[in-house]
Amino acid sequence: MIAVEHLTKQYRKLRAVDDLSFEVRPGRVTGFLGPNGAGKTTTLRMLLGLVTPTAGEATIDGRSYADLTDPIRHVGAVLEASAAHRGRTGRDHLRVVCQAAGLPAGRADEVLDLVGLQPAAHRKFKGYSLGMRQRLGIATAMLGDPGVLILDEPANGLDPEGIRWMRDLLKGLAAEGRTIMVSSHLLAEMQHLADDVVIVAAGRLVQQGPVADVLGGGEAAQVRVRTPEPDRLAAAIEEAGLSMHGEADGSLLVIGAEPAQVGQLAFRAGVELHELTGERVDLEQVFLDLTAGKAAIR
Repeated sequence: MIAVEHLTKQYRKLRAVDDLSFEVRPGRVTGFLGPNGAGKTTTLRMLLGLVTPTAGEATIDGRSYADLTDPIRHVGAVLEASAAHRGRTGRDHLRVVCQAAGLPAGRADEVLDLVGLQPAAHRKFKGYSLGMRQRLGIATAMLGDPGVLILDEPANGLDPEGIRWMRDLLKGLAAEGRTIMVSSHLLAEMQHLADDVVIVAAGRLVQQGPVADVLGGGEAAQVRVRTPEPDRLAAAIEEAGLSMHGEADGSLLVIGAEPAQVGQLAFRAGVELHELTGERVDLEQVFLDLTAGKAAIR
């Protein structure tokens, strides 16, 4: 398990992370989300021992990264997609890492198969696309068969097929009992991928928990309704004590209602409807609501 406890990082005039605490559990994919400048990358770098915290601690199975014995067998991480020598082939890059880590050279081909990069194994890294570099980064992270995988924007540069492959891979690794932590700006994809989310803004925790709980169980957040008689319908909605507002396209958005409820109000008022659609909460809207107006800490 990953545990972050009261983690703080203060640079001269900037507090990048401010008393941040959360957990990432095994057997699940946890999305680490936040706007630009929220402190996500700094948090990951402190977790991996690349940045020294000002206060607090970040541990993996109760130990700091620096205290892990043979860390490549415990933690795999990808913080950027271009960490390889441009003149080496993908296979040679992996074999060099294997040699340095005391792993068998054959492990390189195993992880190339895992990430679907075997056909490009003999191509030089400088000729890899961004998506191929992402796959090679994940292959490198998986060399030690770690129980914890930490990825920063792993879908960057992947096409839709590659994103779906990434989703299936990470879900499969979590199903094996591994701890998967993924930082990403692709909120729609994270809604499909993640079991849990940790949302931060301005270096602070603003929400965490299972995706279903964060989304409020998936109830309809609002109802979009279109009618040639908007004034009559608006009067009926207001009389029922519901809040609403008009959209630029002429539709009305009724907040906190179900389609059947709005349809019944329209029927009783004798109002003709041309559209009645329930719009459910999605992760993007929750994220925007939670992080609105939260600038980086100065």
